[in-house]
Amino acid sequence: MSTPTATRNTPIGTYALIAVNVVIFALCVIQAKSFDAGLAPLFQHGDLVRADVANGEYWRLLTAGFLHFTVMHIALNVISLYILGRDLETALGHSRFLMVYFIALFGGSAAVMLFEAGNVRSAGASGAIYGLMGAMLVIVLKARISPTGVITIIVINLVFSVTMPGISLAAHMGGLVFGAAATAAVIYLPARLLPDESRTQHNASRVGWIALIVLLVVAIALGIIAGSSRSGLL
Repeated sequence: MSTPTATRNTPIGTYALIAVNVVIFALCVIQAKSFDAGLAPLFQHGDLVRADVANGEYWRLLTAGFLHFTVMHIALNVISLYILGRDLETALGHSRFLMVYFIALFGGSAAVMLFEAGNVRSAGASGAIYGLMGAMLVIVLKARISPTGVITIIVINLVFSVTMPGISLAAHMGGLVFGAAATAAVIYLPARLLPDESRTQHNASRVGWIALIVLLVVAIALGIIAGSSRSGLL
């Protein structure tokens, strides 16, 4: 029989995100009748293209984060999510972990709207996954553990983002920045804002959640505002 502690320690958010990504990819493959999922109508109505967002299709800022072009694309992202998500969800808790994930996802989409060419199709969970890398770096620094390993992983992945064709560096950087910022807000902000006499667990949690909500709103608003222009910053 499972116990409340076991339930809290089970990374159900990570498993749920993996399941959603896999199911959506399977639906795209079925629609496309090919493992080139980008051919599916579902994919084409959900991937991230600035021109479509400029026409008011703002849902793409979210849905693009759950679409993948190929088996290799989803496999790499699902494996990364499995490796990073389990430990992070245990450290942050289910709700805060999911909030960090979606903040990073929207942050990656906002960066695409700002910096990618207007006709580029972007999709994939990698922006959110880079956000988890940023979150892991913040937690390691807070724990005073050497960050060399995490930094090395981030740098290697960024090098791949720059050198391999068809990869959105903007989405990766946007996700990385927003994921790190969200985690830092949870870990560091309560101690900075609350006086010693008010620094209870309840108050610290409330400050952290307010900061997360603000970051989520900022990421979504930035994506919508930047996406409303067909030119972005290019």
